Amino acid sequence: MRYLMCPFFVLYRLWFYTLLTVPILIMFPFLLLSSAKQGWYPYFFKLARIWATIILVGMGFVPIIKRDTVYKKGHSYLFVSNHTSMTDIMLMLYITKNPFVFVGKKELGKIPIFGFFYKRTCILVDRKNPRSRVDVFESAQQRLKQGLSVCIFPEGGVPDDMDLVLDTFKDGAFRLAIEHQIPIAPVTFHDNKKRFSYRFFSGSPGKMRVKIHEFIATSNSKLENKRTLKNSTRDVILRELEHPTV
Repeated sequence: MRYLMCPFFVLYRLWFYTLLTVPILIMFPFLLLSSAKQGWYPYFFKLARIWATIILVGMGFVPIIKRDTVYKKGHSYLFVSNHTSMTDIMLMLYITKNPFVFVGKKELGKIPIFGFFYKRTCILVDRKNPRSRVDVFESAQQRLKQGLSVCIFPEGGVPDDMDLVLDTFKDGAFRLAIEHQIPIAPVTFHDNKKRFSYRFFSGSPGKMRVKIHEFIATSNSKLENKRTLKNSTRDVILRELEHPTV
């Protein structure tokens, strides 16, 4: 039966990349202008949210969101979530109006059209370059000082083992949150792997459940507490994955 579905999976992937590219081409002048200066990034972010919504709707994805808290306008947060799909990017843009900057892998910059703006607006990580971690940290600090938020997938990438529920978290995000005394905003994505995983012959329309958890304060935390903070954040997301409340 799965072999009979292969043509559908191919067409579904092609449709995704069509939706990924065409809105960017249509909005290209506005995206280019709003990404010309860092101070104009909030305008770019609004356009990015429109782009993300077009993709989610066009793919037949239905976000179902349960909020334990509401993001306050004008506040900076460190958004963190589990990472299993490229649609994590679109869904994260969809669920919040607070302008944030992604910290993401350098390889995505190679995607035609999308990669052009990805490189202009996101903080890129080169896993093969040890110096890259320092550069990422400095760039993230700069964006936070501008009043923006930052989004990091603390697993450091999509786990190679597709059956793994949640990989271990890296320390960097939590060090950043402590140094800037900004709250951590954990988010759990339940269905993104099922809807559109990195396995080519997979995916389908349907619901995308999202749990937006209570903030985790860092105002009383010190750098030596980053491992505890990291583990407690991971536990929040893992418990939701194992025992869904949405």
